[in-house]
Amino acid sequence: MADLQTPLVRRKRKKVLVDYLVQFRWILVIFVVLPFSALIYLNIYLGDMWSAMKSEKRRQKEHEENVNKVVKRLKQRNPKKDGLVCTSRKPWIAVGMRNVDYKRARHFEVDLSGFRNILEIDTERMVAKVEPLVNMGQITRATCPMNLALAVVAELDDLTVGGLINGYGIEGSSHIYGLFSDTVVAMEVVLADGRVVRATKDNEYSDLFYGLPWSQGTLGFLVSAEIKLIPTKEYMRLTYTPVRGTLKEIAQAYADSFAPRDGDPAKVPDFIEGMIYSPSEGVMMTGVYATKEEAKKKGNKINCVGWWFKPWFYQYAQTALKKGEFVEYIPTREYYHRHTRSLYWEGKLILPFGDQFWFRFLLGWLMPPKVSLLKLTQGEAIRNYYHDSHVIQDMLVPLYKVGDALEFVHQEMEVYPLWLCPHRLYKLPVKTMVYPEPGFELHQRQGDTSYAQMFTDIGVYYAPAAVLRGEEFNGAEAVHRLEQWLIENHCYQPQYAVSELSEKDFWRMFDASHYERCRHKYGAVGTLMSVYYKSKKGKKTEKEVQEAEAAVLEPAYAEEA
Repeated sequence: MADLQTPLVRRKRKKVLVDYLVQFRWILVIFVVLPFSALIYLNIYLGDMWSAMKSEKRRQKEHEENVNKVVKRLKQRNPKKDGLVCTSRKPWIAVGMRNVDYKRARHFEVDLSGFRNILEIDTERMVAKVEPLVNMGQITRATCPMNLALAVVAELDDLTVGGLINGYGIEGSSHIYGLFSDTVVAMEVVLADGRVVRATKDNEYSDLFYGLPWSQGTLGFLVSAEIKLIPTKEYMRLTYTPVRGTLKEIAQAYADSFAPRDGDPAKVPDFIEGMIYSPSEGVMMTGVYATKEEAKKKGNKINCVGWWFKPWFYQYAQTALKKGEFVEYIPTREYYHRHTRSLYWEGKLILPFGDQFWFRFLLGWLMPPKVSLLKLTQGEAIRNYYHDSHVIQDMLVPLYKVGDALEFVHQEMEVYPLWLCPHRLYKLPVKTMVYPEPGFELHQRQGDTSYAQMFTDIGVYYAPAAVLRGEEFNGAEAVHRLEQWLIENHCYQPQYAVSELSEKDFWRMFDASHYERCRHKYGAVGTLMSVYYKSKKGKKTEKEVQEAEAAVLEPAYAEEA
């Protein structure tokens, strides 16, 4: 491996018009995007409050009525005339930055906009029953006052239950509970033919239960989910630990922070995340739930990170590199959403001065801008610029390969900060789209158990250093090389990321066998677009997708389990 301390130098790139549009985009963001975002957030908040005021009986009645509308709509479809089915949600509303062009090839719309209610908080079963458009901010407002939470609470407020189940969801507690979809107890699904079924891991629809995660809504319409709750406390006792060394030494310190080598469960924190700020420096944060009484003891520091004028969390955590290790107490709900205001560190590119005190104090209450509005107002030129000169990727890597992955990312992209968050990848009764390495349990590697392999999400979100230095950078080629590395090392890439995968490589990364069996068994083929075409970058025509739907997968793509 080349010297990681030596900057990668490429040829200088001449500035073009789009560079200036991006440089001064903050004007549009401040005067258009932020005000409209605030109005949208207010409208959503008022809607959530109105929903909370309804009786449980009324919410359930509305749910049944909305399910019946979906069933009725599907039964109105004429397969010969109406084309493939999609939701009526506009493409730009999706939280991910990937271009959602798949709807150009789908014409029969089904409205799911009414599924926004928390249907039940069952404290006896420790389960929350919610509709798919319930977001993380909405559910933490309901559960945190009860000292309860979902076992996995994704950081950003806008992320919805449906997106996290059908796609990918992770949080600092995933080293204990797995991905968001692993915490689901039951799913209510409307199938392509209009049947409504409840899928659990041990009923007659168990194959559908295991097939839905990562399917991107291509097996049926999720209309409610029952999700595991856990008891919590009022505060998170957070320890910030600076780490210095090579990238592999940082990776080892990260593993040691949550997966003790002696296997002592008492040393496993409730929450863990790491942030790497350079090839030689990072900060690991370990959290343990704490009571209000403990947090308010004399000498303990309470930090309410949710206030609009507070420093952005990733920058505040970086101060540990100068201060050394320190401990503080953060209100639990504010800790859950610590990255929302700055969109991790993407906010720095959107508003270069957004982290300054004067801006935070005067306009920080308007943050964050809605990702959907950022996408709606960026235009084709800026959208293409971000695809070529920006990286938004998550790499799901076995824990023991994190050091290698960090070195690869540095060599190819040189993007910092990097986000580290571990998660268990369970060995399930069926081989789903994502699965642990075969035979992982025989090696007894750090963090692994007999029933789950420890993986890590390496979040790569920012402009590469070459772009910041004004040098040439080919984003498509870099992503292609990254994806090939992931395939070769039994790693995964969430499907909301911008991808250069061909169909063949897509099914080399993911396993198609169980997914395709479910597609055929539950009538999704010919009705709902396949997950590859829904994830594929670029525009799709109706003819292209219909031809793909009619084709039989090559055996090389879909090996039987």
